Amino acid sequence: MAKKSPNPLKSIITIAVSLAFAGFFLWLALRGLDFKVIQKSLAKANYFWVLFASVFGLLAYWFRAIRWNLMLEPMGHRISNSNALWSISFGYLMNLTIPRSGEVARATALYGVEKVPVDKSIGTIILERVVDLMCMVGFLGLTLIFKFNTIASFWKYIEKEFLKKIEHLVFYFYVFLISIVILLIVFFIFKSKIKSNIFYKKVISILLGIGEGLKTIFNLKQKKKFILYTIGIWVSYYFAAYLVCFALPETSNFTIADGFLILVVGTFGMIIPASGGIGAFNLAMKFGFMALFISMGKSGEVGGEIGLTYSFISLPLQITIMLVMGLISIPMLAKARNEVVEKE
Repeated sequence: MAKKSPNPLKSIITIAVSLAFAGFFLWLALRGLDFKVIQKSLAKANYFWVLFASVFGLLAYWFRAIRWNLMLEPMGHRISNSNALWSISFGYLMNLTIPRSGEVARATALYGVEKVPVDKSIGTIILERVVDLMCMVGFLGLTLIFKFNTIASFWKYIEKEFLKKIEHLVFYFYVFLISIVILLIVFFIFKSKIKSNIFYKKVISILLGIGEGLKTIFNLKQKKKFILYTIGIWVSYYFAAYLVCFALPETSNFTIADGFLILVVGTFGMIIPASGGIGAFNLAMKFGFMALFISMGKSGEVGGEIGLTYSFISLPLQITIMLVMGLISIPMLAKARNEVVEKE
């Protein structure tokens, strides 16, 4: 079957929406900011710690590649760790252009070098997201235990600034629920016609393949290794976020527990579909550091400025790793594909 070419208009719209998100959140983060304060903080930063943090950022890539191999093994696919690494790197690179496009790009790249069916590898990627969510919840739990006062301070700020706007969010939530109900009603009314549709059968086929990928969690042959590499990924994420604090004099005394909050807040910022997390991550760090400074009895405004300074170091570090690894992945994947063609 011929591969369907991507719709350029859809891609353009997706990129435009992503850039709009980034621009909006960046505006929220930077409004009223004195850039000279940020410049002075950046000038005083010790970038040795940033370099040290990048080592853990790269380690997370490698641990994720090995773990992906373990997840594909129950389906009869023993892939090269290097091919898994470059496929993951290529996926992250694509996420910088079109948010959430990296999952499909990663699965497609792997198919090109290892012939693992795309639907099955996407199933394992979805499973990865579920496992990562569980780890995220774990760090959130640690944050609630050790930084409850900070969370309370942040909540008071949110309550004061945004409580009046919650009514609008509730309205949109009800609209969403009503839309889902209408779609379900339409499905049951035209159930027989929909099931006989070729497109429906194709979707079901894809979903079954994804389901097979999801079931790998129950068939893992090396469960202990899977757990260890999962821990390795999130410990690497933690140190990649926490070590950057030592680069700034104002945050060099931050505790391990402070690192929990920074990781959680930063992850929430990266979840928002803005290009490269730009804007959303910056705003998240601004609020997170405001909460930390307020809980320490310091100025929330100063904390916000320091949080933005931190974000202007940490986010470019993450994007640089994505760009470097992603750009290297292109020739590496091309080389691996050529080797596959030669063997055939």
